[in-house]
Amino acid sequence: MVVGMDTIPDENYAASWEGDRPEPPRVASEREILTSTLDWHRRTFELKCQGLTPEQMARRPIEPSSLSLHGLLRHLTGVERWWFRVQFVGEDVPLLYYSDEWPEQDFEDLGGDVEEAWAAWRAECARSREIVAAASLDDTGTGRRDGKPFSLRWLLTRHIAEYARHDGHADLLRERIDGRTGH
Repeated sequence: MVVGMDTIPDENYAASWEGDRPEPPRVASEREILTSTLDWHRRTFELKCQGLTPEQMARRPIEPSSLSLHGLLRHLTGVERWWFRVQFVGEDVPLLYYSDEWPEQDFEDLGGDVEEAWAAWRAECARSREIVAAASLDDTGTGRRDGKPFSLRWLLTRHIAEYARHDGHADLLRERIDGRTGH
């Protein structure tokens, strides 16, 4: 069968990752598109790590990089807290997996329990969702580094990019661990 240039056979599309992950709506409000896209990327990261042992989560399969799925999990947990809780709403909470003496602790110290790391990540994501639900897209936080304001709209967009970047890292790491691929 000859296929026209405007048709791609189903078998030529990239495989999707297995697991419950609702697609973000293509037509919806700005808030719904931003929040559902962020949740889609959060869930993508979670699925990329699903079914792995703690040892596999801690493996650094791409030399000389210090990246591991456990390290990415810890990093994303800290990022959720830093951006939504500390900078956006100004909560006075300790930073996770970071100190001035050890700024790369999230990636370098993988001795902690993976299930505890998942629980912390889920709690931070839940708190971030609460903060977003209570705010307008035009509400602002203040950057700790430069003192400049940023809107929730900007923060959601930035966070989507953060997760998309690390979902790509997770793709490579997972493929090196057990050969699984998919988007």
